[in-house]
Amino acid sequence: MSSEISSADEHHLRRCVELAKQALENGDDPFGSVLVDADGVVLAEEMNREKSDRDPTAHPELALVRWAIAHLTPEQRATSTVYTSGEHCPMCAAAHGWAGLGRIVAAASAEQLAGWRTSWGLPAGPVAPLPIRGVVPHAVVSAPVAPFDAEMREVHRRAATQAQR
Repeated sequence: MSSEISSADEHHLRRCVELAKQALENGDDPFGSVLVDADGVVLAEEMNREKSDRDPTAHPELALVRWAIAHLTPEQRATSTVYTSGEHCPMCAAAHGWAGLGRIVAAASAEQLAGWRTSWGLPAGPVAPLPIRGVVPHAVVSAPVAPFDAEMREVHRRAATQAQR
């Protein structure tokens, strides 16, 4: 699924990893996302807030979809890019598709995350780990992106270790 990754893509993915680490430090699952316009300007960023908000749908990708709908025209949404530390879950992928957002660049894939969780003896999540294109067939997706996927593996390993304590 991965395609050409630019230095700008790397910059924004680095920020997503930072946001994911911050979410973990705040007691949430480690996910972070950034919404960027066609000119590369950061419009909004979010981190996972499921536990802190007591809302299992408080995913950063969904928060960015809501922000984009409130602040951008359909044309602006279509030319935007969502960078994220982990590939969208089916809920977030569907919202992305319905909102008409553009390209997605994810550090780690849903398949990777599911495999990591299994290898650490963790239970599967409540929703199938479908690839984004399984939900939004025409989405333009670059995932996983090395070396950010390896870094996210370590962040998720830390989260798993904390959860097992």
